[in-house]
Amino acid sequence: MAGPRAVALLALGSFAVGTDAYAMAGLLPGIGADLDVSVSLAGQSVTAFTLCYALAAPLFSALLARRGTRTLIVTALVVFVVANAGSALAGSYAGLLGSRALAGAGAGLFTPAAATAAVALVPPERRGRALGLVLGGMSAGTVLGVPLGLLVAAGSGWRAALWLVTGIGVVALLGVVTALPAVRGTAAPSLRARIGALGRPRVAVVVAVTFTQTVASLGLYTYLEPVLQRVADIGSSVPYLWVWGLGGVCGSLLAGTLVDRTGRPALLAVALLGTLGGALALLPWSGAVPGLVLLPLLLWGAVGWAFVVPQQHRLLAEEAGGGAAAVGLNSSATYLGGAVGSALGGLALAQGLDARWLPLPAAGVALAGVLLHLAVARGVTRRDARIEHRTTDHATGAAAADATAAETPERNAP
Repeated sequence: MAGPRAVALLALGSFAVGTDAYAMAGLLPGIGADLDVSVSLAGQSVTAFTLCYALAAPLFSALLARRGTRTLIVTALVVFVVANAGSALAGSYAGLLGSRALAGAGAGLFTPAAATAAVALVPPERRGRALGLVLGGMSAGTVLGVPLGLLVAAGSGWRAALWLVTGIGVVALLGVVTALPAVRGTAAPSLRARIGALGRPRVAVVVAVTFTQTVASLGLYTYLEPVLQRVADIGSSVPYLWVWGLGGVCGSLLAGTLVDRTGRPALLAVALLGTLGGALALLPWSGAVPGLVLLPLLLWGAVGWAFVVPQQHRLLAEEAGGGAAAVGLNSSATYLGGAVGSALGGLALAQGLDARWLPLPAAGVALAGVLLHLAVARGVTRRDARIEHRTTDHATGAAAADATAAETPERNAP
């Protein structure tokens, strides 16, 4: 029973990470009012979190990997808990940015290590379920943890929501320290290996498209609260975040089935990205009809969470033997895109853009990702066709040369 119990504790840690990563979107107005900064500046706390998740976590994972997966998980949770307590106690904007950056590094350390441990702790026939449970903890944090955190914040302030996240992290940390055995797993891919994967064109295009998707999706999600206030004049954002999160769970569950049935993950990724662009473009006008705003939110959540499945499938299929580095690079691109999107969204709001129209540039970025994929895919197809043509010509020429060589002795025979 040690294995399933340990996996459940890892899932609890993922739940805390998911809640922490996505609850901030609903806390920005309270943070801004308390620390006397604008919502756009408060949004840069999300940028700090996601940027450190993308950049610092791979570096630290590689440095700490030799100490073992269990040590890495414990270290990550300690950093995560301390950083969230620091965020809850932050008395200045600079203190908040620093603690959110540290929390992002802790979250980035924890997630891949927890997935590695989950696979190693159970028999082969249960690995899929164990991995699904741990990774599902993050989406559950979005669906359950985020609304719960916002409800706590509504009654007791944004600091109470971060104390809630801290408390969940403490429970997960204590459980891991007492119940998680030593884990043997493969080391996290190094930063050099992740960057080196960019030299392979098929990996580079997948990662680039992932980057555009998260600039649009995660970047806009940071400012969902002010966007909804301007679009639909809502009272509370909690029901709308529920809809977004439920869409994400449905998308995550259905994406794998669609990949298996269609056998065309690249086409599915493009379709999901195009749907995301359409949903975001619809959002500014959805407030004209009561309840209509729920439709683009549901679609946005579903395709946003589903998108990662075909992308990872493509990387693992293309990179036999090097998939870990490619998938790790894709994960870094995900959070780097979120950081860039949050920064650009905050800059747009600071320059006077009405929050109602913020989804439109996000939709434009998503559709640019579609065009990027189609253009590169066409170029790769043409290149492969040229290579195949040259190979065929070479083989034909070689065969002709062999035939000529075979005939020459007969012609010169006495």
